[in-house]
Amino acid sequence: QVQLVESGGGMVQTGGSLRLSCVPNKSIVSIYTLGWYRQAPGKQRELVARATNGGNSDYGDSVKGRFTISRDNAKNTVYLQMNSLKPEDTAVYYCYADPPLFWGQGTQVTVSS
Repeated sequence: QVQLVESGGGMVQTGGSLRLSCVPNKSIVSIYTLGWYRQAPGKQRELVARATNGGNSDYGDSVKGRFTISRDNAKNTVYLQMNSLKPEDTAVYYCYADPPLFWGQGTQVTVSS
């Protein structure tokens, strides 16, 4: 069982930045993939970013060039740095670990225009 605790959500204006954090209850070195999905009201959950413990990462098309995922082994934390935020980035952001698949509780990000 992997528990994931997220933090860092909130409200920001268009063009602003936020950094989300996700801390698992086990060493992130042992977790192959850590990443973030998001879900906006009335929409399907979509991949935002993911990073493997081997150093590979990839991003959803809508956030490429604006968001950066990173894994800090020393702090046992995975981060999602979000820059140049847009109203369409408004969603609940969920941290996940895989395999096996576990989800965090989600954190709300709201971008006002």
